[in-house]
Amino acid sequence: MLTLRKTTSADADFQELVALLDQDLAIRDGAEHAFYAQFNKIDLIQHAVVAYWDDQPVGCGAIKKYDETTAEVKRMFVRPEFRGRGVAGTVLRELEQWAQDLGYTACVLETGKKQPEAIRLYEKSQYARIPNYGQYAGVENSVCLHKALR
Repeated sequence: MLTLRKTTSADADFQELVALLDQDLAIRDGAEHAFYAQFNKIDLIQHAVVAYWDDQPVGCGAIKKYDETTAEVKRMFVRPEFRGRGVAGTVLRELEQWAQDLGYTACVLETGKKQPEAIRLYEKSQYARIPNYGQYAGVENSVCLHKALR
């Protein structure tokens, strides 16, 4: 059974999952990994979610302030053996609700063209592609998305 727990980046289960995410991204992104890694520090994240399947940490995600009205979705990951079970969508919905509870009216995120399953998840979750923002402007491998929260 899937359960969720709100936490921070100090959480050991969150840190373990993020380490697995970074290993996956290093393989997918190759030489570009160092560029992306500089924007993915987790030491100051105050809003993280860890998903558990029968008490095993299997997925995570986080939000952080992008601007006064927008939260940025970060560090989304599901262990490969638990993909296809709705974990990522459940984590994403929890993050969106948490963002709304904190007063945000929209979410943005960046993912890579080499992560087609992530792009499918976000588009299925009503995220729309936008011009690459901030540090991702002009980066060929980046895909940026936006969703207005209800």
